[in-house]
Amino acid sequence: MDQIDRRIVQCLLQDGRASFRRIARVAGVSEQTVARRYRTLVADGAVRVRALPSHGGSREQTWFVRVQCRPDAAEALAEALAAREDTAYVSITSGGAEIVCQTRSDPAHPQGSVLHRLPRTARVLGFHAYAVLHVHLGPEAKWRAFDEPLTPAEIQLLHGDDAPAQQASDPRAELLSEADAPLLTQLALDGRTGVLDLARTTGWPRAGVSSRLEELLRGRALYLAVDLAYARFGFHAIAYLWLTVNPGSLRTTGEALSRHPETTFAAAVTGSANLLVTVTCRTTDDLYAYVADAVGALPAVTQVDVVPVLRRLKQAGTRVHNGRLTPP
Repeated sequence: MDQIDRRIVQCLLQDGRASFRRIARVAGVSEQTVARRYRTLVADGAVRVRALPSHGGSREQTWFVRVQCRPDAAEALAEALAAREDTAYVSITSGGAEIVCQTRSDPAHPQGSVLHRLPRTARVLGFHAYAVLHVHLGPEAKWRAFDEPLTPAEIQLLHGDDAPAQQASDPRAELLSEADAPLLTQLALDGRTGVLDLARTTGWPRAGVSSRLEELLRGRALYLAVDLAYARFGFHAIAYLWLTVNPGSLRTTGEALSRHPETTFAAAVTGSANLLVTVTCRTTDDLYAYVADAVGALPAVTQVDVVPVLRRLKQAGTRVHNGRLTPP
C-alpha cells in the first residue's frame, strides 16, 4: 500500500460515504484515480465499507463471549461460529485455547442463539458472556493509527461545504422499521451504494431513498463501518483489553479510550471487567507501550486483561481468509 492508498483509506475512516471527488481533494490526485484505487482495494480484500444498524437501534442484544476450549478444537469451533449469521467478530486468542466472539440475540427468541447452543457443545470447556451496555461512537471515536494521519485542515477539506452536514443526534431518534429492510440489505453489502442504485434495488423513489438514508445516518440508527485488513497496512498486533473501571468513572474512561488513535472499539459491558476495548497496533512493542502509557495513565482503571488475537476469522460480519476480507 502506498501513500495514496493510505490517504484514501483515512478519508473513508472519516466518512465511509465521502464522494470520490471530496477524497480526491485530500489525496491530491484525480477523482478517476481515487475511484480506481478504491475498487482495487475492495477487490484485493483490503477494505470494505458497510452501513449497519447501531447498537440500541433494534431490540437485539449484543454480546461478547469468551469461549474456553481445547487448543485442538479451537479451529473447528471458531469456523463454526464464523459461519453463523448472528456473529460479527470471531477470533482465536490466548495461545489458541480461547475464542472471542461477538454475537447478538433476540430476547423474544433465545432458542438457537450462540448463548443457547454453547452449553450443549461438547468441545466447549466453559464460557463467559458479556452484554454490551453502551458503545462509544462519535466523530472522535475512530481508529487513526497511521504514521501520517490526516491533518485537521485536511479533515475539514474532506467535510467541505458541499458535504452532508455532520450533526449530533440521539441514536434512537430515527428507529429502524421493517420497511427499511430492502435498504438495509443492500447497505450491509456495500455501504457506499449510490442513491440511484439503492432506488433501483429497493423500488423506492430516488428522493425517498435519499431522505430516509439521511435520516437514519443523522439519527445514528445506522453507522458506517469501514473494515480493513489491518495486516495489509502493516498493523499486526490486535488485542482485546478487558478493563475493570470504577463505576463512577466508567463513562469518562470509555470516552477517553475511544478517542485514542489505536482504539477500534470501546464499550461498557456487564461483568466485573466492565469496559471492553479493542486496539490495533503495528507491533507487540507498540501494544505494550499503549497499555503501559496510555491505559496506565487513566486513574480509574484498576485492572487490565490483555488478550492478543492470534487469528481473526470474521470481522464486522465479513469472513477473513489469509488476511483478506472475503465478502459474499
